[in-house]
Amino acid sequence: MADFAMADLGYASLFLSLIFSLYAVGAALYAARRNRSEIFASACNAIYVVAALTTLAVGILVWALVTHQFQIEYVARQTSRAQPWLYSVSALWGGQEGSLLFWAWLLAIFTVIVLIQNHRKNQELMPYVVAGLGVTIAFFLALMTIASNPEESGFLIAFPLNATLAGSLVGNPFRVLDFTPRDGNGLNPLLQNPGMFIHPVTQYLGYVGFTIPFAFAMAALFTRRLSDVWIRTTRRWTLISWLFLSLGLVFGMQWAYMELGWGGYWGWDPVENASLMPGLTATAYLHSVMIQERRGMLKVWNLVLVMLTFILSLLGTFITRSGVIQSVHAFGVSSLGPWFLVFLAVTLLFFLYLLFERMGDLKEENELDSLVSRESSFLLNNLILVGAAFATLWGTIFPMVSEAITGKKVTVGAPFFNQVNGPIFLALIVLIGICPLIGWRRATVENLIRNFLRPFAVTLVAVIAFYALGVHEWYGLVSYGSAVFVLTTIALEFYRGIVARRRQYTENWGAASVNLVGQNRRRYGGYIVHIGVILIVIGIAGSSFYQSETQANLKPGETVQLKNYTLQFDGLQIYPTENHQVYAARLTVLDGGARVGTLAPEKDFYGSPNPDMSQWTTEVAVRT
Repeated sequence: MADFAMADLGYASLFLSLIFSLYAVGAALYAARRNRSEIFASACNAIYVVAALTTLAVGILVWALVTHQFQIEYVARQTSRAQPWLYSVSALWGGQEGSLLFWAWLLAIFTVIVLIQNHRKNQELMPYVVAGLGVTIAFFLALMTIASNPEESGFLIAFPLNATLAGSLVGNPFRVLDFTPRDGNGLNPLLQNPGMFIHPVTQYLGYVGFTIPFAFAMAALFTRRLSDVWIRTTRRWTLISWLFLSLGLVFGMQWAYMELGWGGYWGWDPVENASLMPGLTATAYLHSVMIQERRGMLKVWNLVLVMLTFILSLLGTFITRSGVIQSVHAFGVSSLGPWFLVFLAVTLLFFLYLLFERMGDLKEENELDSLVSRESSFLLNNLILVGAAFATLWGTIFPMVSEAITGKKVTVGAPFFNQVNGPIFLALIVLIGICPLIGWRRATVENLIRNFLRPFAVTLVAVIAFYALGVHEWYGLVSYGSAVFVLTTIALEFYRGIVARRRQYTENWGAASVNLVGQNRRRYGGYIVHIGVILIVIGIAGSSFYQSETQANLKPGETVQLKNYTLQFDGLQIYPTENHQVYAARLTVLDGGARVGTLAPEKDFYGSPNPDMSQWTTEVAVRT
């Protein structure tokens, strides 16, 4: 009975969180209209309560997952008695309902941090910021507490009194079963990987974090405070969110390489694309705000980019949760899709209405002086990034659009994305090297020749060297040449900065280097990110053009040749682990007859009380 009470307590905490979040929205808007600071303080207190209640709900669900409270449907679906407890914890975000709770909880915590940071700042903006964040929190809480299945009863809401009566809700993580199973199905074996402790968390931190800049942008539109204040206030939030989203992509690629058994880290899967798109628009925003801060330009464009990043983050959640687009990452068919589409549509229309209403307050302070300027190169950078995001979006949703119009299913595979986005990304890489070498406002011919002569010369020599070393594919030469060009421009910029500083302050090389970076952290931090991007480009080019693949059936003692390496099959090992059976092939790796190591790729079988839930997985063997 106590266990059922815990489920009721978890559901009640979510229901109360919804009430307090709605109160926070209403109180914040009322305080803004009436200039009532005490009412706004009450709205802030409501947000603190929401954060506490959602923390309680998360704690209860984690406790239920770890202690195997199988009377809760989510626990029965995501855990089993044989499952290691760490994977039981990660089951919090491993399923649909838990991930909704995780999102709402993160956003509530982030909102509290925003309130603390702006306790005595941005007093005119903050009521609208709280209202915007409160609406988003309330949406996710409503999915878990009052939103019914639209396929069964339309877009209706229900008010069940406890978790037992809340069975018809689309996202309730505390739904109680009519009986208590002896064991659960267990977490999807593909998710039982150490990377699942990092990849989803970083991805959610990025998604949720972009809600903060969007809320401030909406507040700026509401209040007509459309200077750079909202941009400066949210710069750190934007950078941190962009960092986490980027880390989520990288860790996701590592997980795909290890778990999906296709020997690749990126397959242009719809959910992969959904993670990439907000990263592209956020990158465009990070570059374009520099033009607004320096020249007072692109004000409307920056607001649109913030909106696109937020909308695409929600769209990624929709694609993952709805099941309308097939994906190896998706949670399967769900009734959440229509609710997400409605929220996306309402948010987009409301933003566009506000934007057009405030057009008179968004006049540009300067105009583009020349097509050959840093402003122009940044604008071209933005167009390329947004173009890549749009191409990716169209390729992702086209199967769904085509089926809705023609009734026929079509598939848009990796070749389409590679053909369209490949040249786009190469142009972007070249632009990374060009932008730092072009001055603001207007660049002269003499400056262009002086700045570009050395990088082009180094790049030409490098391309000739690559060709002589056996790189004959034009795509490979362009990729490696672009990488050399960018690295050369960054090195030259760094060198010129050190030389200029030494002349001014008579410092040694080491002190000049450290102080140069310390006093220009934003600029050189960007260069470090660019270097990281180039390293990724080099890795992608190498793995794309120079990978080797072969298939063979081997008996113990037989060998197969793979370029310079010989793989010898030594036999099969079969043994049980805590929650699955392992079938490992032992392979000895030989290089010219010399033994260099052993590989043990696996086929693992995860049994389940429900035979339909039993699953085979592949574990690759990696040696570097």
